[in-house]
Amino acid sequence: MRLCLILLCFFVFAGNLQTYAEVIINGPIQRLSVGKSLSLYSGPEGASFSDVSSSKDFILLDSDVPNLGTSNTDKWLRLPITNENEDINVLLEIAYPLLDEVELFLPDVSGGYKSIKLGEHQVFSKRPYQIPNYVFDIHMPAHTTQVFYLRVKSTEQIIVPIHISSKLAVMLQANKDNLVSGIYMGIVLIMAIYNLFLFFSVKERGYLYYVLYVVFAGITQMGIEGYSFQYLWPNWPNFATTGPILFGSLSGLAALLFADAFLQLRKNANSLRWVFKVFIVFFIATSLMAWFNWKQTAFLCMQLTTGIASLFVLYVSYRVMINGYKPARYFVFGWTILLLGSVVFLLKDYGILEYNDFTSNAVQIASVIEMALLSFGLAYSINMLKEEKEVSQARELAISLENERLIREQNIILEQKVEERTRELTGSNESLKTTLTHLKETQSQLVEAEKMASLGQLTAGVAHEINNPINFVTSNVAPLKRDIQMIWDTLEEVERVALADGLSLSEKQAHINVYKEEMDIAYLRTEVDFLLKGLHDGAHRTAEIVKSLRIFSRVDEDTLKFTDINEGLESTMVILSSLVKDSVQVEKSYGNLPKVECHAGKLNQVFLNVLTNAVYAVNKKFETRKGGKLSIETGIYEDESFIYVRIADNGIGIPHDIRDKVFEPFFTTKDVGEGTGLGMSIAYNTIAKHNGKILIKSEVGEGTVFTLIIPIQQNI
Repeated sequence: MRLCLILLCFFVFAGNLQTYAEVIINGPIQRLSVGKSLSLYSGPEGASFSDVSSSKDFILLDSDVPNLGTSNTDKWLRLPITNENEDINVLLEIAYPLLDEVELFLPDVSGGYKSIKLGEHQVFSKRPYQIPNYVFDIHMPAHTTQVFYLRVKSTEQIIVPIHISSKLAVMLQANKDNLVSGIYMGIVLIMAIYNLFLFFSVKERGYLYYVLYVVFAGITQMGIEGYSFQYLWPNWPNFATTGPILFGSLSGLAALLFADAFLQLRKNANSLRWVFKVFIVFFIATSLMAWFNWKQTAFLCMQLTTGIASLFVLYVSYRVMINGYKPARYFVFGWTILLLGSVVFLLKDYGILEYNDFTSNAVQIASVIEMALLSFGLAYSINMLKEEKEVSQARELAISLENERLIREQNIILEQKVEERTRELTGSNESLKTTLTHLKETQSQLVEAEKMASLGQLTAGVAHEINNPINFVTSNVAPLKRDIQMIWDTLEEVERVALADGLSLSEKQAHINVYKEEMDIAYLRTEVDFLLKGLHDGAHRTAEIVKSLRIFSRVDEDTLKFTDINEGLESTMVILSSLVKDSVQVEKSYGNLPKVECHAGKLNQVFLNVLTNAVYAVNKKFETRKGGKLSIETGIYEDESFIYVRIADNGIGIPHDIRDKVFEPFFTTKDVGEGTGLGMSIAYNTIAKHNGKILIKSEVGEGTVFTLIIPIQQNI
């Protein structure tokens, strides 16, 4: 295409082709484009300045904004300027920040040439003017003609929009560019932050890909305009040339991921997703090439991949749209606008369109519109999902109402039939009622028996635990009472001696000391402190037991509350302390659990039932011998929205043939009078109502492991 354009321009303008055109300054200078006065050196590569300055192999470019394509070598340009005014100082400005190296050769007072080097190969602070464009100071004596030479080199396309300007005009244009780019980056930042908040709210990965795309595209545009080098990495010249290629590749990569998620290609065009993966590999490859300093190859690959991928994404989005996926309209319109903006920008670079503010900022304008449309598309897709959910709910409600109507009609018919057969079934109904009443009474008695069994364990455990500290308290009361009486006697004796007449102070003191030795006051003080400590420890232990009892027997059956599971397990172990023999080794490994939303009292009953069975199995195997082990472990389950409680024993184990019957009501392996068969059934139903599950692992003669998996929060 480039070759065809060059040939076309050659044949159209061949008749007017010149090798020399000069810029004439004959009035006040504001901002004058001098691109049509540039001549390009067409001699052999690798020429020095002396070779170039003496060569006649220059071809007039005759373009406001010359586009010299991509090249690994230097490009030499000649610019003659004639000043018909008095002495003036002007600025030569090249308004294309992506040039790696720009060197201006200008005449000096000795008749030779001196050079000034600028470019992205040196730190930004060395520029005489702190703006992204390249600006050189030029002094033009009155009524003279001077020839200037430019050497330019770039990894990307070499485009030379060149102007002769006053300092005021350069600063005004820089402020204007800053304003436009600032508005653009502000919009990009707002879009990124807003959609990042939406991602954290709805957890939809499409928003995250959109944010990455917006950020990378914004940094790429900043790099093209030169602001990344100025503000982000002014001291990293090498990265100034790498950044636009690297972030351009990352922008393309994020765009593909976003398109995949937004268009739901897995559902709408799954057969084409492999092409996306190929483009993703190419973008990753161009990023790596840019990072390892293969810049020009990376730039060409990025351009080619971006062009083909953009057209393919547009095709896929259009195909998804015509297949009926409505949010794809926003993607098609936004992507089309972005491509049109890119085409306008390229046509400007090749001189087909005029170089002005609109064409220079076409990509930024199109990018802002595209970002807004894609953001609207994301919001629309969420609203569409919400509407589909509401429609589904309405459909289900209508079906439910229709079913209700049919049921009412059937009920009328059934009532008529029942009424006809009522007399025939009266006797049977009475018998069934009697049987049902009997079953309910039996069920109530069994449930009550299970409660009484738990209550018996609770009473035995509490009585056993409270008995020791209470005995300790009561055994200390009598000695303490005796010691206090001795203290009172001592006080009375001291008072009597102190008030006695006829005794000197030393005699009183001696008498008191003798009496203290007889009463052994020092030992009495130690004994009182010991007895008081014993009373305090007994009372404190009793309070702890009462606290454990209160935690275990919470009356919150109908209320979901956030509860400390470790605390409930500990209170349950206090209740069961009377059943756990000294020969049984208890190991506790409580994890750092968050509070769990549950019916705390019901879960404590589950822990009691499972632990009671574990203790029974250990005692059944070891009886009074040592070797029994019971371990309790808690922690976060594999899915971080669940916790687990693992209760393991090394008891008799559960035979494989009855393992599936463990949770059946009334099933028990205990002897008659030792269990009702409802404990594990109640535990299973309680965990199921908490949306959890119970896992069993058991080996006969080795032991059993019950793992209770409970969600941290109930989704109601």
